[in-house]
Amino acid sequence: MVHLTALMLDTRLQELRAALEKNDLAGALAILQMLQPPDQADLLDELEPADQITLLPALQPAESADILEEMDDDRAAELVAALPTAAVVRIIDEMEPDEAADLLGDLEPAQARQVLAKLEDAKELRPLLLHADDSAGGLMTPEFLALRRRTSTADALDAIRAWQPKSDTLSDLFVIDGDGRLCGVVSMRQLIIAPPEALMIDIMDPDPVWVSVGTDQEACAQLMSHYSLLVLPVVNAAHELVGVITIDDVVDVLEAEATEDIQRLGGAEPLKRPYLDTPVLNIARKRISWLLLLFVTESLTGSVLRFFESELQAVVALSFFIPLLIGTGGNAGSQTTSTIIRALAVGDVRKRDALAAFWHELRVGLLLAAVMAVIAYGRALLWGTTPDLALAVAFSILAIIIWANSLGALLPLGAVALKIDPTVVSGPAMSTLVDATGLFIYFTIARLIIGL
Repeated sequence: MVHLTALMLDTRLQELRAALEKNDLAGALAILQMLQPPDQADLLDELEPADQITLLPALQPAESADILEEMDDDRAAELVAALPTAAVVRIIDEMEPDEAADLLGDLEPAQARQVLAKLEDAKELRPLLLHADDSAGGLMTPEFLALRRRTSTADALDAIRAWQPKSDTLSDLFVIDGDGRLCGVVSMRQLIIAPPEALMIDIMDPDPVWVSVGTDQEACAQLMSHYSLLVLPVVNAAHELVGVITIDDVVDVLEAEATEDIQRLGGAEPLKRPYLDTPVLNIARKRISWLLLLFVTESLTGSVLRFFESELQAVVALSFFIPLLIGTGGNAGSQTTSTIIRALAVGDVRKRDALAAFWHELRVGLLLAAVMAVIAYGRALLWGTTPDLALAVAFSILAIIIWANSLGALLPLGAVALKIDPTVVSGPAMSTLVDATGLFIYFTIARLIIGL
């Protein structure tokens, strides 16, 4: 099998479509079978549903299983829903248990029950279906090798050879006691270099990192990243080892979580499916609620302008600096918010660090504000305004940036304290809030300095 560049993938796609147009199923299958599963999934994803339904069952079940594991969950479920039950059973029997459970969970309940009843390893999958997809229980696989404390190194290596794991991430093995409770971890390196007669209890680390079945998937991903783990054990309430989470599953989680955060940063609810596969009506529905909320909050800006209408009429030049001031304030607040949200996401800042983070950003705001105030004063004078108005603009931008930085730090930290996703209060929401308050600060300072 070969790895394809984007250009090569386009060429293969054209060849695949040409073979299908000629009803050359054997040729189409040959093209697919030359490729790696991720590339196969990409090509299949570009085909019409009818062609997908023709090709997938014609492949070997193991090949079809690899392709489905690489596809988007919703697309894989749609494709499987259109296949005969017998074909689905053959394919799912070849899938990794955690992937198979996720796929079954996305099918219609009636079809899922039909498939589950005919699977060879149904008993292995049923416990996984009880856990939420975004939890450790939903993410884990029950395919793992557990060693006993009195197992020797030689016996452990023999057990690995007999097990013949499918996963390429075999790095750590977990040790359990007589009741199946997790009590240690031993690395492959330790097994290889230890004397054949050495026992697991003597070479294992008795304090492995673990998670419970209900742990959120993002927390699992953060743990694996923090401790550089390739495998993370999952235990139940009795501390019995019930599954493991592998690094390939965590990569998917991190990508999904990052996608959600980026979409929320833009002031929209995250999409459940790939962008081009999401109907226009669904995208509009995801955005309209936030757009309406931002519209209502933005109306505060108009209310502030009306409140200071007499000042604007007296000194028309005040209006020249409105875009400059509220734009700078919004940008400063967004910079702070995005920095704090990222620091929260990677664990650089925690709830207990709220005051330290606020003080940190307040000092940053003071430095930025001082520089911008000097520049704003000079810019206002260059526009031919009076020294009093230039001074009002300078002090306004000083106050607005300090306020925006403080608000940009407090909002995400407050959201975390209230157990709200901090990305909800970022981006457009932050800018809109700073717009209204920034105008109030500007006109208040102008009234005091100019004497309106």
